[in-house]
Amino acid sequence: MSSDAAASTPARGELFILSAPSGAGKTTLIQAMMSGPLAQFGGVAFSISHTTRRPRAGEVDGRDYHFVDEATFERMIADGGFLEWAVVHGRYYGTSIAAVEPSLADGIDMILDLDVQGAEHLMARFPDAHSIFVLPPSYLDLERRLRGRGLDDADEIARRLAVSLWEIKRFDRYRYVIINDRAERACQALAAIILEKRHRRARMAGQVQSILAAFPEARAPRDPG
Repeated sequence: MSSDAAASTPARGELFILSAPSGAGKTTLIQAMMSGPLAQFGGVAFSISHTTRRPRAGEVDGRDYHFVDEATFERMIADGGFLEWAVVHGRYYGTSIAAVEPSLADGIDMILDLDVQGAEHLMARFPDAHSIFVLPPSYLDLERRLRGRGLDDADEIARRLAVSLWEIKRFDRYRYVIINDRAERACQALAAIILEKRHRRARMAGQVQSILAAFPEARAPRDPG
């Protein structure tokens, strides 16, 4: 490939996978980061998952999730339409190929909000993905957040807390860990991870070649070596 072609072809986007126990605040963290520290940089998108659970208050189909029935989800499984899928808390969740691959090919970084099961499936398929685990600062804080949401009864909250212990013990399968004790600090940590990957030399090579191409060769000094 010529230097001009390399400069005009965008580098493949980076894949970022976020997991956390239910109630740890990863979805809010992603939204805050994309509207805050990363808003001025662009080139990053949030992958919207499919699920068979019912929408919660304030959730919008196509913005928060693609809400589908079980027959539709199972048909997508049969058709090979998912990068990963899992059953979480009795409901199907999955990441469609169409929601991720075209954007990555266009050089857009993709952020995926996945449970631990789905994340591990995707990490096995994409070993170069950047996996990030978000933790609450304590058990009591997680319990308080789950109760404060007002979404689940006492039995469901107890079940989610029990599952969270299994999830947190698997933190060592992730490359990065963020403790969500202060929302602003956690948001900045997540943005820093993404920006570091975006500014690696290999990712920036095409833009550097474009800059070099604008320098007249006649004016350039000879290599001192």
